[in-house]
Amino acid sequence: MPPIRKLLVANRSEIAIRVFRSATELGIRTVAIYAHEDRYALHRFKADEAYCVGAEGEPIRSYLDIESIVAIAKENGVDAIHPGYGFLSENPNLVRACDAAGIKFVGPTSEILEQLGDKTSARRIAIDAEVPVLTGSDKPLVTADDAESEAKRLGYPVIIKAAHGGGGRGMRVVREPKHLR
Repeated sequence: MPPIRKLLVANRSEIAIRVFRSATELGIRTVAIYAHEDRYALHRFKADEAYCVGAEGEPIRSYLDIESIVAIAKENGVDAIHPGYGFLSENPNLVRACDAAGIKFVGPTSEILEQLGDKTSARRIAIDAEVPVLTGSDKPLVTADDAESEAKRLGYPVIIKAAHGGGGRGMRVVREPKHLR
């Protein structure tokens, strides 16, 4: 695999600055993207190059705009994209877009991201790899009755987690049966 000469960080703020610093120490040129609202943000000035992405008034959406980010990378000779954390870091579509554009993705494959994005699948992978996991359901609980039966088996309190929720989204602590439904 050829070395990375130019790296775009598809993120902002502290994580982008940390990746820029490490890349620079390795002799890799760095590229920042920034939303219009972040035009004075420090990460923009810490990279060798910086390009505005997305539309004014949509700062979060700008950092999620895979098509624009990959286009900026292609137009500016970027070899690889690092997602940082949050935003697109767990999005298999970014990996596929990088693959289609001939740009390296610094992170796991789209297949791995898809497997780990489904928390039921991720749990199964961890168990198969003999990673300790908390006691819980090994299959999705589809109905409230399923959840009630599993909670009764485990004992309260329980944490209910959406299979595709990430970053703590879709989590809820249930301390007693009456709060389950």
